[in-house]
Amino acid sequence: MNGPKLACPNLFPDVVTLKSFAFDYGFQGIDWTLRPGDLPKNHLEEAQLIKALSRLAPLEVRFHLFFPDNELGDVDVEKAASAANTLYAALDLISKLSGRFSTVHVGLGRESMEDISWERTIDGLTDLRARARESGIRLCLENLAWGWTGRPELYEKLIRKTNCWGTLDIGHAQVCPSVTSQAYNVQDFAFPHPERILGAHIYHEETAAGHLAPGHYSDLEDRLRLLRGLPLCDWWVLELRDEKSLLQTLDCVRGFLQDSAARVAI
Repeated sequence: MNGPKLACPNLFPDVVTLKSFAFDYGFQGIDWTLRPGDLPKNHLEEAQLIKALSRLAPLEVRFHLFFPDNELGDVDVEKAASAANTLYAALDLISKLSGRFSTVHVGLGRESMEDISWERTIDGLTDLRARARESGIRLCLENLAWGWTGRPELYEKLIRKTNCWGTLDIGHAQVCPSVTSQAYNVQDFAFPHPERILGAHIYHEETAAGHLAPGHYSDLEDRLRLLRGLPLCDWWVLELRDEKSLLQTLDCVRGFLQDSAARVAI
């Protein structure tokens, strides 16, 4: 694998400002988060969104579906069907936006998993992945800081049983109980299926206040080395939502990549 593509989130609402920022700091792509309220309500809104995002070219754009409490496996049949319809609509939109990658979640925004069916989640994700594939989209499941995807042994099963791809969030992995208790290591989220991880979310760790930037690349070094060893993980999203923290993380990641290249050259 060559060096990873470094991507930033859509932290500016104006695409011209976002594109200029990305070029100024050498980002190669944009990880565009879609929320339920971002889905167009009519053809005009859809056309406006398609036109706006087309202005980001030649930057690559991948998509991140941030739909809290929108569960394919909800034990309430009507809620599960509504979640499926919402996610299908999002995939249809991504296809029209010429997107080829989308990240999804299981258990996002929930305090408990008790109202989610494991079997229905497997079936729903399998169907969603098939729908995505029909549109030329690779569907990636992200690990969260808690819940089923915060447990490496269950995250592995979800990916394997649904044939989804993976997005490895190293900040979530750092603070999940499975890792803080030392029952597992961060690498356990990837090693059962290293060839399935297509991208990563890069920051130090998640707290109640949000995502924290690393102070030095040594804060991330072991986890970045893990990512470099994954054969298809070439999309690194520096997932910070304020400019200062984002650029601090960018400096750390570039420091790591430069030192790694120097070691190889020796």
